[in-house]
Amino acid sequence: SYTTDANSREENKKTLENLYGLSVDITKIRRLKEWVLLQDVAYVKEIAGILQEMGADDTTVANIIERCPEAILHTPAKINSQRALWQLVCQNEKQLIKLIEQFPESFFTTEYQQNQKANILFFQELGLKNNIITRFLTSAPNIFYNPVEKNKNMIETLQRNYLNLGGSEANMKIWILKLLSQNPFILLNTSTAIQENLEFLQKNGFTDQEVLQLLSKLKGFIFQLNSTTMQKSMLFSKNIFKCSDQELKQLVLKCPALLYYSVPVLEERLEGLLKEGISIAQIRETPMVLELTTQIVQYRIKKLSALGYDIKSGNLESLNGTKKDFEVTYGKIQSKKERPIFNPVAPLHIED
Repeated sequence: SYTTDANSREENKKTLENLYGLSVDITKIRRLKEWVLLQDVAYVKEIAGILQEMGADDTTVANIIERCPEAILHTPAKINSQRALWQLVCQNEKQLIKLIEQFPESFFTTEYQQNQKANILFFQELGLKNNIITRFLTSAPNIFYNPVEKNKNMIETLQRNYLNLGGSEANMKIWILKLLSQNPFILLNTSTAIQENLEFLQKNGFTDQEVLQLLSKLKGFIFQLNSTTMQKSMLFSKNIFKCSDQELKQLVLKCPALLYYSVPVLEERLEGLLKEGISIAQIRETPMVLELTTQIVQYRIKKLSALGYDIKSGNLESLNGTKKDFEVTYGKIQSKKERPIFNPVAPLHIED
């Protein structure tokens, strides 16, 4: 709804004066979103006043406006409504202003306030903790733009499938909350996509119990895939590892990344491992190594080699896991290497 024809419009002098008064770097705004400066109406002082009321100092106010210039185009009434909305899940205004500074675009998207409010209340009823909901508001704001009915339908679809696959009523709530907190973007999918992906796994010989296991391991990312890409990835793995359908199924259960990553990604990672002298047999033994990027693998191999650990003849388990897991493994190998070898029955050579 804003005018973007920069050539035919002049910058609003009053807006510029007010921004200068707040020590805002106007060149940044010109570079990012010059159209904001061309609007006839802007609420620079009012928006700054609301942010200051919440506890923001001058530097913070300037920083927020520089990062999200369109903030000054919202009416004070809209921003106060948004403030009240986010306060439903924020502990206090200090936390709120910190979030606005980190994620100004999420806060200053005010078109969907009714949906945002209905979804916040729905997530609270569902049992999601407020700190998880604030994380959603900042990192996955578009799930709040959905009408609440759409999100409710998605949750009901997930619950129904969980029970159909043999999940227990008692564990269902924990399962749903965990799935949502790991990957809120599942809510942007359709019920049809979920149904198709589950049917694909069942057609490929995965039992209900195994499908449930995969859903938990994949943190809901399976719902963002489609049967075509999953089919291609599985076929690629089957050819590379020269295994039967049953063996492939076991590999996928061990390493769901074989289902999740596309063929080009798997190819690149496999190539990186082979270049390091690692064999296909080793990778088949520890497929989880394919979850790591080539750069991470190279870095870890280099660190282990410096300790004299030969990855070509050893087990790939030492490469696996998160950064923290690897540091623990590395520490153990390092302390083992540094410990002097003492043989209790060897004769002691003592000089006379």
